[in-house]
Amino acid sequence: MAQLEINGISKSYGKKTVLDSFSAKMSDGVYGLLGPNGAGKTTLINIIAGILSADCGNISINGVDKAKSGKAYYNSIGFMPQYPKFYPNYTAAEIMEYMAALKGVENKERGNELLNFVNLYDSRDKKVGAFSGGMRQRLAIAAAMSNDPEILILDEPTAGLDPIERIRFRNIISQLGTDRIILIATHIVSDVEYMAERIILLNEGKIIKDMPCDELCKSIEGKVWQYSPQGGDFDLPRYIKKHKVSEISHMLGMRIISDGPPAENAVSVTPKLDDVFLYYLDSMKTDGAEKDVEQ
Repeated sequence: MAQLEINGISKSYGKKTVLDSFSAKMSDGVYGLLGPNGAGKTTLINIIAGILSADCGNISINGVDKAKSGKAYYNSIGFMPQYPKFYPNYTAAEIMEYMAALKGVENKERGNELLNFVNLYDSRDKKVGAFSGGMRQRLAIAAAMSNDPEILILDEPTAGLDPIERIRFRNIISQLGTDRIILIATHIVSDVEYMAERIILLNEGKIIKDMPCDELCKSIEGKVWQYSPQGGDFDLPRYIKKHKVSEISHMLGMRIISDGPPAENAVSVTPKLDDVFLYYLDSMKTDGAEKDVEQ
């Protein structure tokens, strides 16, 4: 079983603190690093992957500090960036051969096995330049898995995917998460709601909450309400200005986040992760400065 321990990681650019003493412990399973754009997600995973250096703090895998483990640390990591780039004139099979050479993978069948796993084996001889966005994302997963890493890091993995590809991608990640650590950095709530066992809410470089998804939802029980305005009371601008509205339906009315009933006939309902995101993070919006730093 893999163990990843992150202790007091901080990172600043000038006077701007991007990460502020981030600490977490992870073992096999799927983890969602969830936060708005500019929260510090990309900076953190780039530090874990060794792309950036932290100002202070340390990271260890299976009890061995990153600074002391050298090449072994990087052999334990698989990384998929938000917008993976491939040589467009290479075929999928050639990309996998190239990744195997870079990572020192000796198993000649590993590439084909992974292409089969991500449902790209029949397209292995097609040039990547002709692949759809979803196919490229699946190829990126296969490439990141070339060295069978203990820790797989994914940055906004479903950005731009259509609903079918998004579901297919979720299924792949759920299968991979049974015997390794998978860390998914995203601002798309539905991705981690379906895949992650544990959620780390991050904002302005600080951990807001770190707990299993079901416990996180339970943490705001009694604060989510379904309200169906009667007649002329369906004044959306007024309710949106006064309350945090997570969902609007002309059939069901409004889903409102509030410490108390927002109206006399409002009904308390079971919280969802969207509600949690809004409850904890909507009042902490940044001015977008960090987003520019993270690009």
